[in-house]
Amino acid sequence: MLRQVTVENGVVEGLPAADPRITSFKGIPYAAPPVGENRWRAPQPAKNWEGVLKAYQFAPISMQHVPGEDPDNLYSREWNVDTSIEMSEDSLMLNVWTPARRADEKLPVFVWYFGGGLREGNTAEMEFDGERIARRGIVVVTVNYRLNAFGFFSHPEITAEAPESPANFGYLDQRFGTMWVKRNIAAFGGDPDNITIGGQSAGGGSVMAQVASPLNKGLFQKAIVDSGLELCPYEPNMFGPNLTLAEAEQIGVKFFEELGVKTLAEARKLDAFYIRDKANASRLRFGVVEDGHMITGLSNQLFMKNEVNLVPMLFGHTSTEFPSTPPAKTVEEFREYARSHFGEDAPEFLALCASYNDSLTEMKAKSQAQHLEFSIRRLAHAKAVTGDRHPMWYWVFDPEIPGWDNPGTFHSCDLWFFFETLAKCWRPFKGKHYDLSRMMCNYWANFIRSGDPNGPDADGEDMPLWKPYTEAEPNRIWFGDTVYTEAKGPRPLMAFLLRQAAKKDR
Repeated sequence: MLRQVTVENGVVEGLPAADPRITSFKGIPYAAPPVGENRWRAPQPAKNWEGVLKAYQFAPISMQHVPGEDPDNLYSREWNVDTSIEMSEDSLMLNVWTPARRADEKLPVFVWYFGGGLREGNTAEMEFDGERIARRGIVVVTVNYRLNAFGFFSHPEITAEAPESPANFGYLDQRFGTMWVKRNIAAFGGDPDNITIGGQSAGGGSVMAQVASPLNKGLFQKAIVDSGLELCPYEPNMFGPNLTLAEAEQIGVKFFEELGVKTLAEARKLDAFYIRDKANASRLRFGVVEDGHMITGLSNQLFMKNEVNLVPMLFGHTSTEFPSTPPAKTVEEFREYARSHFGEDAPEFLALCASYNDSLTEMKAKSQAQHLEFSIRRLAHAKAVTGDRHPMWYWVFDPEIPGWDNPGTFHSCDLWFFFETLAKCWRPFKGKHYDLSRMMCNYWANFIRSGDPNGPDADGEDMPLWKPYTEAEPNRIWFGDTVYTEAKGPRPLMAFLLRQAAKKDR
C-alpha cells in the first residue's frame, strides 16, 4: 500500500483507513496559508516542508459559524455534530483516499467540492468519507476552500493590487486545489488525465462555475452536479444574479466600515474570528462576482449557450429538496404575478395550476426539485440547438428516508448514499437502503472511471441501464425502493414553463 508518497513540497505519510487496503492522507497543504498579506488574495503556492508530513487528521475547517450550534437544525442532527471542531483561517488543505499499491497504477481521480451556500461546510463532515468510493478503484480527493467574507469578498484596493484575481477566492481555491491534484496525484497512483470534479448544493454550483470558467480548459475530463443547477422557471431566481465587480467592491467598502477599518492593510491585521462574527451579523451579501477572469457570466446562461468546457456530466437531485422563493403572498398578488410574467398567456398558466390542484399555498412553495427538472430539460434543449454531443445523465433520488423527524428526501440526504456512508448516520437505515447506496456509489464510480455510469453490481449482474438524457429521449433514472429509468415528456405545467423560456430565448 502507498502509505508514504513524495509530492512537490515534500514527503507525506498517510494511515490505513478502516479498510487497510485503502490509505487516507488528511490535511495536505495545497496552498500557502491565506493569512496576513495572503488574506483576500488568490491562493499562493505552498511552502516545502522538512522531513515527513504526517497527514493523519483533517485540517481545521474554514472560517464560518460554529457547526451544530443550533440543536434544532436538521443538519446539526445529520452531520454537524461536533461543535468543538477546530476552525482556522489556515485551512487550504485537501484529503486523499487511495487504493493504489504502486504509484504507476493510473487510477481514475474524483475531486469533491463540499456544499453549504458558500458560507459553511467542510471536508471533515461524516458523509464525505472517501473510503467506499476508493474501494471501487478510485483515488478520491476532497478540497477545503475559503467561505463567506473570506472567500467571496471584494474591495477597490484588492482590485488595484491584483486586477487579474480581484474576487471569488473560494472558487480560485477549488481551482488551485484541482491544479495541485493534476500535478501531484500520480504519486498516489492516480491518473492526472482522468479527473472528474463533483459537488453538491453550493459545491454543485461550484462545479458549474469551474466547468464554465475559461481558465480551466483541460483541467478535468468529467463533472458531477448534485442539486447545484437552477434555471428558475419562476421569478425571482433563488440565488439571484452574480454581483458585478463594482457592486462587490462597494459592499467591501461598507464592510470595512462595519469592521472599523479604512484600509486593506488594516483589515488584513484583524483577528479572523472578529471578521467572521462581523460578517455573520452583517446584512451585506458576499457572493459570486463576475470578475471577467474566473467568472465571465452566470454559469447557467453560459451552459445554455454551451460556452463552457464541454465534458460528459451527471446531473441530479432529491425528489423534494426544499421549498423555494414564493412568487406571491395572496391570491390577487399571485394573479398579478401571472399577468406580469406571462402576459397574454397568464390565463393558461392559472388554468394549468388549477388543473393540477395547485393551491396558492402549494404554488408559493414549489419545490426546488421542480426547478431542477426544468433546468435539465432546458440544458437538453440547448444541447440539441447547438449540436453539442457530450452526453449528460439525469437522476432523481426518491427513497423513503427513515427517522423520527419524517424528513422526506431532504436536500443533501443523498450524500449518505452516493458516498456509501450510511453506517455513519443515526437514521435506522435498512437493507434496502444499503442495497440502493451500493448501486448509487457504483454508478458514480463507473462514470468517474469511464464516462459511462453503467456496469455490473457487486454480484456481477448488470445494474439497471441508465440511458443518457436528451431532448428527444428525456431519460432519467429513479433511485428509490426500486431503480429504473423512464423517458417521459414534461407535464402540461412544465411544458408551459418551457415554452415561456423558449420565447425569451428568441
